[in-house]
Amino acid sequence: MDYRKAINRWSAVNRRLGPVVLLGIMIASLWFAVGASTGTSAGQGQPVIYIAGDSTVQTYTDAQRPQAGWGQMIGRYFDQGVTFRNHAISGRSTRTFIEQGRLDAIWREIQPGDYLLIQFGHNDANQAKPDRYTPVADYKRYLHQYIQGARDHGATPILITPMGTRTPDADGHFQISFPEYVAAMKQVASDTATPLLDLSASSVAYYNSIGAEATKQLFLYTAPGQYPAFIAGSADDIHFQEYGADRIARLVADGIRALSLPISTHVQ
Repeated sequence: MDYRKAINRWSAVNRRLGPVVLLGIMIASLWFAVGASTGTSAGQGQPVIYIAGDSTVQTYTDAQRPQAGWGQMIGRYFDQGVTFRNHAISGRSTRTFIEQGRLDAIWREIQPGDYLLIQFGHNDANQAKPDRYTPVADYKRYLHQYIQGARDHGATPILITPMGTRTPDADGHFQISFPEYVAAMKQVASDTATPLLDLSASSVAYYNSIGAEATKQLFLYTAPGQYPAFIAGSADDIHFQEYGADRIARLVADGIRALSLPISTHVQ
């Protein structure tokens, strides 16, 4: 075999393909650059909605059924023009979500034009668990970090007050849970001109509309042997089963629609 001839033929082919390959590289680079600069999902111009929250929001596995969080249901109430990234996880407060690096994980992904939904309060208010508890003053300070971080990344923060727990009074009526924390979040929203969705109020209104007994269908009330994950049964007044998570997700979607933000047009 004449190796010199083979090398010469390859060189000629390479010279002809060189500009074509270079043009392809330039087009691909431009495609990725445009996608990154606009905060798109896979370069398709879609905003991504990130969620920071606790166990009432997180996504659960099939093995954990019927427990569910509204964050895993919310997508069904939006069209395909948005994408959700649910970073919510159980047991976290505004403080521990930051301390454990979970907010940093969002900052590594979030892009200009995206959104950050922020719902905390259940664990912040839990003085019985010092590893989670966050006093109201600190709660406000940490909320400022979420808001400023989102804005520094060109994203829009949305504060969501924590939904009510299943704690009816003696007359069977529901009141706002964690009122100090709800008031604190509203104050932060006012001070920073941040959109706020009052899920505390809308969830309590919903509970009262269906009655205390019917709310057991929302919360994690299961019979013994009904589900492998809760073989002894459960009577949980904080967390939701799938139907309840779906109903709360509907309230969140309706609340986002009422905010009249660009993503509000994507609510179905």
